[in-house]
Amino acid sequence: MIEKFRKEKDSLGEKDVSMYAYYGIQTARAMENFPISGILPKKQFITATAMVKRAAAIANMATGSLKRRIGSAIVRAADEIIQGRLHGEFVVDVYQAGAGTSHNMNANEVIANRAIEILDGKKGDYKVVHPNDHVNMSQSTNDTVPTSMRIAALFLTSRLLIELKSMEKALAAKAKEFDSVIKSARTHLQDAVPIRLGQEFKAYAETISKAIKRIENAADGLKELGLGATAAGTGINTHPAYRKYVIKALKDITGIKDLRPADDMLEAINSMADFVNMSAALRGLAIELIRIANDLRLLSSGPRTGFAEIILPPVQPGSSIMPGKVNPVMAEMLNMVCFQVIGNDLTIAMASQAGQLELNVMMPVINYNLLQSLEILKNAVKAFTERCVKGIKPDRIRCKEMAEKSVGLATVLNPFIGYEKAAAVVKEAVARGKTIREIVLEKGILSKKEIDKILDPMAMTRPRNIRGKNKVS
Repeated sequence: MIEKFRKEKDSLGEKDVSMYAYYGIQTARAMENFPISGILPKKQFITATAMVKRAAAIANMATGSLKRRIGSAIVRAADEIIQGRLHGEFVVDVYQAGAGTSHNMNANEVIANRAIEILDGKKGDYKVVHPNDHVNMSQSTNDTVPTSMRIAALFLTSRLLIELKSMEKALAAKAKEFDSVIKSARTHLQDAVPIRLGQEFKAYAETISKAIKRIENAADGLKELGLGATAAGTGINTHPAYRKYVIKALKDITGIKDLRPADDMLEAINSMADFVNMSAALRGLAIELIRIANDLRLLSSGPRTGFAEIILPPVQPGSSIMPGKVNPVMAEMLNMVCFQVIGNDLTIAMASQAGQLELNVMMPVINYNLLQSLEILKNAVKAFTERCVKGIKPDRIRCKEMAEKSVGLATVLNPFIGYEKAAAVVKEAVARGKTIREIVLEKGILSKKEIDKILDPMAMTRPRNIRGKNKVS
């Protein structure tokens, strides 16, 4: 196909733009200026931007500021983008002009040119529908971009929460399944008191439950919108009723019914605190997921030379040289994703403190890193739950063997023989390679009946009344 061009003009001069492109001159300039990463905006951000533009057109028609013929065409064009069309026309690198002006103009130009077509005009004829005068009416990059960021983040957060709740449910199910499996706990990576494998998994489920609550709390802050603030929080160039209409329209379009206008419009566009809070909640989740993944890697280590107390589902061969080797690849994947999320959080923190006066111009990098964190966590949690957690099995024999060998069993003897005598039993058991039970019986410290009752596996993993049984001399 022979490339054809149309000539477009902006305040800097003229430029050729492909006849087939829906974007215009400002987008073309951005493509030349920012050949940085090759990373383009995420579909959720494109969709959220189109939703904001649709809401603005509806509000402007409601106030009488925008002719219905033009406004209706803008709404139709935005609808097509919301439905997934024309996403290939959003071509500006994520590392771009401060505040996201290039992305905003990319959206304005694509919607304008599609609206022009809907009105039977030719792309580039901005007398029909103008990117700034019509599509961007009552708006500024400074309020539309952070609003689009919030909506996109809320969409992805809802999906992440679904996957986290599925993980919590899967871990809780394993907790019940493993409740009768007695094993040795470990503190400082050394033998500790007996514990049920189910108790470990119940704690993991509770960890995820708390992380969900923190993310839900952070998400609530993202529902406060500065839309209508325009350039510097004053609402310049907007109708007095615009703000009311645009928030209502955005609620209807997004389905997020508890969106609300910010109390202070300037604060809403110059503070990135809500994004920092969400990123911090994701960092907290990542830290907990790393801990859980590392525990599972340790507990499944082996199968002959490690802990080998649980068996992770084998999902692929683990070595190109060692036959039959199977690695904990799903846990390794989860670790790597979480490391990335923690790095993203630092970027978001540095960018969020870099705002000056009435605007934070670092919004594009905040947006990219937050949306990446949400998306990769969503995908990683889903894969880890389905391909690892749900298939975990205990090695009951190994768990029992390790529990019986643990010198941590001596802790249970404290109320009956005293700490010092119990410590002597541990020392001898370790020196002679014997179990605590064997040393106690051999030395005649307790009878078989007494030691059997004291070392009852299930009783050792919960509180119990020991009054009247202290035999310390």
